[in-house]
Amino acid sequence: MDHHFVGIPELTGVPRVAVVIDVMRAFTVAAWAFSRGAEKIVLASTLDEALALKESRPGWLALKDGAPAAGFDAVNSPAQLRSRDFTGRTLVQKTTAGTVGALAVADTPLVLCASFVVAGPTARFLRERDRGPVTFVVTGEEGRAEEDLACAQYIGRRVDEGEGEGEVDAEPYVRRARNSRAAAELRDGVRSGSHPDDVELCLEVDRFAFAMVARREDALMVLRPVSEPVSPLHTR
Repeated sequence: MDHHFVGIPELTGVPRVAVVIDVMRAFTVAAWAFSRGAEKIVLASTLDEALALKESRPGWLALKDGAPAAGFDAVNSPAQLRSRDFTGRTLVQKTTAGTVGALAVADTPLVLCASFVVAGPTARFLRERDRGPVTFVVTGEEGRAEEDLACAQYIGRRVDEGEGEGEVDAEPYVRRARNSRAAAELRDGVRSGSHPDDVELCLEVDRFAFAMVARREDALMVLRPVSEPVSPLHTR
């Protein structure tokens, strides 16, 4: 299938289906938050919006890229979230690339957010919807992030070739991600708010058994985990 792989600056028009990729670390973090019980994640456009949303909704939590900051409850690190209990909570997430990419395709009828940890469920969801070619939004480095492109291409292959055992070998794609600039920066501590285990947690293929669908709910772009396809009436 003729999938499209674009950076955020290259987006034109409204795709039929968009999969927004941020491996290191926004949508690995989102998946971990859902695995720790979060009900939904609201994607914010700015840090100020994230804090305002948190302050106006009792019980909501906010997380961001970089070092801890006043008003924010967590940083964008899967290793630092893996022991947290978010049962029933709403998180507001603002990151440099992932949330920006998701908001850039907010008018698309079907938007999924993904990383390696939900690659298989994402591919299965797309096949079951049978929506044709997918636009993969490679969020990092204006579309040049090797870890995001590798993950997008891996999911695209799995969409095309199905779930048969051994049909798509993850290892070459994971190796590209492990050797990426982002992985090196995380390992070297260049990116603040990181943990030594972040890289390997971001490279776990199919760690979780759900896909993540983003859609407008009132004026907000909201991300939720889904185990089965939702009907067309509920994608917007």
